[in-house]
Amino acid sequence: MSVALGLSSTLVAAADAPTTSNRLLLTGGVSQIEGSAGGGLTPWAVIAGYGTRDEIGATAFATRVNVQDYHLNDVGAAVGFYDRVELSVAQQRFNTEDVGAALGLGRGFTFKQTVVGVKVRLFGDAVLDQDSWLPQVSIGAQYKKNDQDAVVKFVGAKRSQGTDYYISATKLVLSQSVLLNATVRLTKANQTGILGFGGDKRNSYQPMFEGSVAYLLSRSLAIGAEYRQKPNNLSIAKEDNWADLFVAWAPTKHVSLTVAYADLGNIVIKDKQRGLYASVQVGF
Repeated sequence: MSVALGLSSTLVAAADAPTTSNRLLLTGGVSQIEGSAGGGLTPWAVIAGYGTRDEIGATAFATRVNVQDYHLNDVGAAVGFYDRVELSVAQQRFNTEDVGAALGLGRGFTFKQTVVGVKVRLFGDAVLDQDSWLPQVSIGAQYKKNDQDAVVKFVGAKRSQGTDYYISATKLVLSQSVLLNATVRLTKANQTGILGFGGDKRNSYQPMFEGSVAYLLSRSLAIGAEYRQKPNNLSIAKEDNWADLFVAWAPTKHVSLTVAYADLGNIVIKDKQRGLYASVQVGF
């Protein structure tokens, strides 16, 4: 989905002239729906922004997801420190449209969720380590707080706030123009936290797999797919795994655009929630 990839194996830094960013096109990823750098559905091991190991980079994004019976508006920003540590924040507004009225909440009832994230690169370099199969590996956490405590508990969730923990491994194989990412997430979140955390069926952390693959058509254009496994904690609201097919384009170093076809499966009382994902990111 949202993709950020670099096709050069060298970074050029001017030793006698400090800059805010020297990292090459798309090497910092784009913004995942919870604010971390990576693809649209899942975080990658890359650090946000264009800062090298001597610099600080930053990004900001806006995302819209339209499926048959709901829509999500999502905005946020991330800062990458010295290609080592990433801090991110996102605010999600999930609009229930006519489903809200059917559930007695009112048409257009909206869940708001704030996500604060941190990611640390442990080892490896997804772009530069082309002479090794060793991927870039990072660990991260995303703290999420939902503003509808009474509603999420009414549907069976145990809490309206919680924290996900994850580890990601990302590898760019320049000779094949392919990027691969695998993430394992420990989570209690229902619909990424929009419906709270834990439930009547299960209230313990579970490991969930998330994966991405992208093929680079050129330095600035990529196509690919993502998959995100989801827990199923609530009896009242069956939860399906997510998937998407995406096209990502970076017309300049500082702007990337992503469009995807997303399949989110069942959400509360509505099945087959499929539709358009669109995101724009600016960064340096």
